[in-house]
Order: sequence, then structure tokens, then C-alpha cells
Amino acid sequence: MIVLVTGASGFLGRAVAAELVAAGHDVRAMQRRPSGAAGVTDILGSVTDPSLVERSVDGVEGVVHLAAKVSLAGDPREFRSVNVGGTRLLVEAAERAGASRFVQVSSPSVAHAGSALAGVGAERADPEHARGDYARTKAEAELLALDHDSDTLRVVAVRPHLVWGPGDTQLVDRIVDRARRGRLPLLDGGTALIDSTYVDNAATGIVAALHRAEEAHGNAYVITNGEPRPVGDLLVGICLAAGVAPPRWSIPAGVARAAGSAIERIWSIRPGSDEPPMTRFLAEQLSTAHWFDQRATRRDLDWTPTVSLDEGLRRLAAYAGTA
Repeated sequence: MIVLVTGASGFLGRAVAAELVAAGHDVRAMQRRPSGAAGVTDILGSVTDPSLVERSVDGVEGVVHLAAKVSLAGDPREFRSVNVGGTRLLVEAAERAGASRFVQVSSPSVAHAGSALAGVGAERADPEHARGDYARTKAEAELLALDHDSDTLRVVAVRPHLVWGPGDTQLVDRIVDRARRGRLPLLDGGTALIDSTYVDNAATGIVAALHRAEEAHGNAYVITNGEPRPVGDLLVGICLAAGVAPPRWSIPAGVARAAGSAIERIWSIRPGSDEPPMTRFLAEQLSTAHWFDQRATRRDLDWTPTVSLDEGLRRLAAYAGTA
């Protein structure tokens, strides 16, 4: 089919575009800069541009929407414009264009209110209680997209959790950079049990949602490797694979939450040039359990991950030249 992918210049978006090409689809990619994905037709621009969105969906049968404002801090108006406004423009344009499948790529943070998520499924997105502008606007966007689900436009929401792998400039590079500078603490000893997702698995899971939209539409699914581990073990594994010393020191989670709240207030007045070193949301993510029941995901999407966490770490080490 003809498939439009938004946000294909990003780490996960590029992997999804490549997976769709490998599956034989005709792929268009809409984002601000070239996707770098082979076999893809790039359309450069923003998902907030109504005329560009209309042109991009013309003739498509499926849409995979990954484009988003992703950050721990920033202008709330930008989060809303891109994450909510962009989703509204895209799903409404897809309806008018006669598309039959729409995959909204969301985040487990849309249902995270600060407490542990242990063995749960994809609970309903909750904009009121989600933490931070990113999570709140992604929650609104997911609900908005699912509200457009119908027998003609089948909408599926997927929430890949903590996606990582070789070439990742967000999670992996930030972990490695902070560890290298001695600024990567464990919270409460790094004992919180968390899920994560190797990038290849996230990409195949998203493509499976597109293929299975007729059976799975109207629902949200969390996508993970299904191998929960203590967050400290994952951080250590990534650091060792990248050839840097892993974190050796720990601070109480309560101290990190308080520091994160204070830094958020300072950042709102005088934002730094990069991500804030800590936020309340980040402190909660690093100190509370969040692992998910994958049975519905695997059953309804007819999908299973193929790259284990250990294999993913081996691939990361090979990429970094430390294997």
C-alpha cells in the first residue's frame, strides 16, 4: 500500500520507514529534514502546515504518525501546536483523503501519573494527570486520534516504551554522555523494574499495528521487549556497551524529585541550551516500576520481538567498537 510516515528523520521513524520499504510498501516520509531512509520519497515540512499535510496524504492508504515535539522541557505552546494540533490536522486530512489505516505512535507516559505501573496493559490515556507538557499533549493526541476510529478509517494507538539501539542520539547518547561526565546517578540504587524496547522490535511492532489495523482498531497497545529489568542493570549495560564507566553512586528518589521540580521552575524562566539535568518526570521514571503485560499486544498485533535485550546490547557494543 501507499503509506505516509511522519517524523521519519528521527531514530525510530527512520527504522519504521525502512521496515515498511522492506515489506514492499510505497513509502512517503514527511518531516522537517531528509529522512535518510533508502527507498523513501521525502516531503519536507511540518505536520503543523495544513496545505502540506493535505498534499502528503493525497492517495495514501495508511498513515504512521510519529512526528512530535519530544523534550523534558520547552514552550508549552509548541508542545500543543505540534503534538495536538499536528495530530488533528493529520487525522482529519487522512479521513478526507480516504485513508483506511492510521497508526498513532504514542507513549506509555500518557497513562503515567507518577506511581508504579507494574504488569498493567495500555490503560486509558489521562491528560489531566500525565506528567509534563510532552506526556499531557501526547495523551490528548492519542485520545483525539482514537476518537476518529471508524469502519472506514481504522485507528490504532501504539506506545513503544524506552526505545534504544545503535545510533540513538536521545536515550543512549544522553546516558553515555552523563556517565562519562560522572553525572548519571542511580535513584534508590537503581532497583525499579522497567521495560524497554530495542529499536528493531519497536519498528516491527508499529508496522504490525498498521497491518493488523482491521482487527485491532480502536485500541491502544504498549510495545516492549517484554524483558523487565532493574533500571540500574539497563543503565550499566548501556554504559559498558558504549565503553564508559557505569554509574556508581545513588541518591534518594525523593531528593531527585525535589531537585527536578526546582530545575523545572528555573528552566521555565531561564532555559538552558540542552535538556535539563533532572525533572520531576525523569526522577519518577528512574525510580518507579513501569513494566507492562504484553499478552494483548502480541495477540492482537500478531507480533513478537525478535531481538533480545542481551542481543541488543551486543549490537550496541559492536556499533560502539567495544565488542
